[in-house]
Amino acid sequence: MKAIPAALFFFMDDLKITIDTLTSDQKREFVDFMKRQQRHKDRKDVALFQALQQKKKLSPTELQRKIYPDAENSMAYYALRKRLMRQLSDFILLKRMEEDSTSASSVMGMVSLATYLFEARADRLAWNLLRKAEKLAAENEQFDLLNNIYNLQIEKADSEFADNLHQIIQKRNENKLAADEEERANIAASLIREQLTQVRAQGRDLHFDAIIQKVLHDFQLTEVAGRRPSIFYKLMTIARSAVLARKDFYQFEPYIIAQFQQLEQQSGFTKAQLHYKLNLLYMIAHVLYRNRKFSQSNAYLEQIYAELKTNTKSLFLQFYPRYVFLKTANLAFLEHLKEASELMQDLIEKQGNLLSIRDQLTAQFGLSFLYFAQENFKKANLILMRLPHSDKFCETKMGKEWVLKKNMGELILQIELQNPELAMNKVRIMERSFKNLLAQEAYHNVKGYLQLLKKLIEDPYLLDQPYFIELIEKELEFLPLEQEDIQSISFYAWLKSKILKRRYYDVLLELTAWKMPAKAVVN
Repeated sequence: MKAIPAALFFFMDDLKITIDTLTSDQKREFVDFMKRQQRHKDRKDVALFQALQQKKKLSPTELQRKIYPDAENSMAYYALRKRLMRQLSDFILLKRMEEDSTSASSVMGMVSLATYLFEARADRLAWNLLRKAEKLAAENEQFDLLNNIYNLQIEKADSEFADNLHQIIQKRNENKLAADEEERANIAASLIREQLTQVRAQGRDLHFDAIIQKVLHDFQLTEVAGRRPSIFYKLMTIARSAVLARKDFYQFEPYIIAQFQQLEQQSGFTKAQLHYKLNLLYMIAHVLYRNRKFSQSNAYLEQIYAELKTNTKSLFLQFYPRYVFLKTANLAFLEHLKEASELMQDLIEKQGNLLSIRDQLTAQFGLSFLYFAQENFKKANLILMRLPHSDKFCETKMGKEWVLKKNMGELILQIELQNPELAMNKVRIMERSFKNLLAQEAYHNVKGYLQLLKKLIEDPYLLDQPYFIELIEKELEFLPLEQEDIQSISFYAWLKSKILKRRYYDVLLELTAWKMPAKAVVN
């Protein structure tokens, strides 16, 4: 058998990586898509697609033998893989067009069809399509697409069905100015991201408002950001990423609320800009939740839900899971655990197949916490055990920190279920798997907390020793209670509840309400 070219190894990896991005439902849809393309029975493209999904990783030579067992056919195999990648690209493009909330794919489709109609001398239809494409692109601030549309309109301006050439040129020039603002905004956004990353790495205070305002001033974008929701949203997304990494929610809350209110008053949001508005409302609701202002957070969530009920299905599918995740978290801290559990369970049962991998994992992890808070430890543990993905896979979808939190939850559950050997094994795995992460200054408390749990597993009677409290104060460093991150409090509350010999949920509620819980009174 002829050797497979070295370049083919890279192609094969790219093909498998692309396939692995599909959900189980999308993989089934793709097989149907391939079968519709060609109707002959010998579907080697389907066979190759299925072979690439096997758990056992096959070498290029093994894959070739599997598809062409009776003959040496490297050239046919190479062509088959190219065809499969082309079909995969077409399928993903169609899915993206179905899910596109910004209408970019619709505009591109109209322009392509208009170009074809011009070539077929159907100028009237072509011009009608171009006008529709122009309107849609303008509503969605798609300046690059608008530039293509205006250039095509100028090229075809000699048609009897054309618009006035001078008006087209004027619109094209105005669009160039808006496109230039967009380009400057992209450069500014990258510089802001770089500066915030440097500040974060050096451990200094973020001062994101000063950093953002200086860069906007340098690029003459201060006024633009106040009237362009797309640019404002981009800037807030970058600032929020820095805030999430540093847990600096306390300062971010007043800043984003004030900026959002100013934007609403100055320019507001068009219907085409609704996804920016919903994302910004979610950011505000989330930072209020992280700052333990649960009722205020719910008020912003209700604004999101009101918009979702009256808008497109694609927006509902995109935002409703996030609405539920934050709503259930707020309800849990507002002493409505049962309602929160029912809402999350309803999401999983009714929309589980429609949820992305990220949303499925978030829903299951959230439901596990809700059962844990109700002291249903077996059910909480069962949910985590039944997650259909490895930690390595979860890390690619959710990030290292999420996997760390999941492992910490699993560890605490094993302690509650009185499985010290399993708990200690989990500690060892975490120390090995998260060694680099725990070495970072931002995870100082997590590392200290893990060491405290390790000591507790080795000697459960430590809870009755006064010096264990001193050990906690030595290992953990906290901000003032009203500024401390709610997730840090959630983990600390469990340890505190064990020392006080009280119900975890009660201690958690007292700590989030800025109260120092007292020891249980024994009658």
